[in-house]
Amino acid sequence: MQRIVVKIGSSSLTSAEGGLVPGKIRFFAGELTSLKNAGYQVLLVTSGAVAAGFTAIGYKKRPKATHEKQAAAAVGQALLMQAYQEAFASSGIGVAQILLTRSDFSHRKRVHNALMTIEELLHWGIVPIVNENDTVSVDELRFGDNDTLSALVANLVKAQQLVILTDTDGLYTDDPRKNADARRIERVGHISEELLHIAGGAGSQVGTGGMRSKIEAARIARLGGVPVFIGRAAEPGDLQRAVQGIGKGTYFETPLHTLPVKKQWVGFHSHPKGCITVDRGAETALLSDGRSLLPAGIAAVRGDFQPGDVVEVAGPDNRIIGRGIINYAAWQLRAVAGLSTKEVRKRVEVQRIEVIHRDEWIRLGDS
Repeated sequence: MQRIVVKIGSSSLTSAEGGLVPGKIRFFAGELTSLKNAGYQVLLVTSGAVAAGFTAIGYKKRPKATHEKQAAAAVGQALLMQAYQEAFASSGIGVAQILLTRSDFSHRKRVHNALMTIEELLHWGIVPIVNENDTVSVDELRFGDNDTLSALVANLVKAQQLVILTDTDGLYTDDPRKNADARRIERVGHISEELLHIAGGAGSQVGTGGMRSKIEAARIARLGGVPVFIGRAAEPGDLQRAVQGIGKGTYFETPLHTLPVKKQWVGFHSHPKGCITVDRGAETALLSDGRSLLPAGIAAVRGDFQPGDVVEVAGPDNRIIGRGIINYAAWQLRAVAGLSTKEVRKRVEVQRIEVIHRDEWIRLGDS
């Protein structure tokens, strides 16, 4: 059974002034129900708690202070879940609330528990509704928007597709509101700096994410082996058409396979303790040949780390190409950088000769 993660943003659920629009909630619940009835397992990542709650509290516009946003989220989260519960109930479908923070993903036991909960809910035919826990998140630890959260969730559950719904029908070569010659980009096989520049900034007053954040989310999902659709679902059947490959939007393809949870943690959730720079041969071995990193390929070592820590790996041009779990202490690696395996064994004592084993490495550059 194919598993689909659908992300819906604030602007798709609320009015321009804030506050939920019941008709919009019912529409998306209907679209998700149709997808579920077609045989898919469905997970929903939703925004809208702050936008739903600030008008209910009495704020005239979306608050900016952290304590005000958290208060709005506390009120809005209940309103949002009530609206979804009522909308799905007419089809006999149960829903469940899952609130996550970035620290949940950084903690391997907690993210495993979240995954087990999601798997159990899906087993019983319940739609998990995931949102960021805005009432306890602090700015420096936030996802920044639920686009990133949706990508991490899609990777975690090994989804067959991530569908990010927005109020525009995909990515254009320019702003179609200002340039009549702007052309929609139908498919993307490589996320370049030029593409990110085209995406620009946020476009809504009630949400936090723009097209750029959605492309950044697509990059994360693609690295996890999950293809992505970014576009619009405005008419009945649009969501199913998006999943079938004929939707109103842009498709981001990936040649990669889904990642084990351990590699997801290394690549997206861990906190690197240092950085090592490799030569051209080692870069090729890691990126093209699927080989482990050996001491001979090390050109420079930065930071203070111990065996078992996660470090970033940079190529000869100092561009970060990936992350991995290190088998050497920083002082050991400095002592043997550039040496052959035979010489390394003479100088230091380590459990594994590989600096980073290929099974504990993840590439981070766009494919």
